[in-house]
Amino acid sequence: MIPGTTTKLSESTLASATSIDPKTDVIKVTGSTEIDTIIPHFSVPFSGLLILIPVDGTIVLGTTGNILVGISAVINRAVWLTYVKSLGKWVINSGV
Repeated sequence: MIPGTTTKLSESTLASATSIDPKTDVIKVTGSTEIDTIIPHFSVPFSGLLILIPVDGTIVLGTTGNILVGISAVINRAVWLTYVKSLGKWVINSGV
């Protein structure tokens, strides 16, 4: 985010799966399959942000892939994630 400018986020809907490949910033997640891996689309040396919003019910974000600490993401609550390149993991906002 650049101070003094308007930040525009792209949005899409994606079905939950053990591995998801988001192409936008905000993802409305359907289904109930546990998500363990989120494919990052950032080139070296960048990290990035992603917002997941479960729309059908609770979705578990597990730790067997590239999510550092798992949670149960509840319906209609945004989960902010930051990809930390040096860790190779998505870190979930501690406010969830």
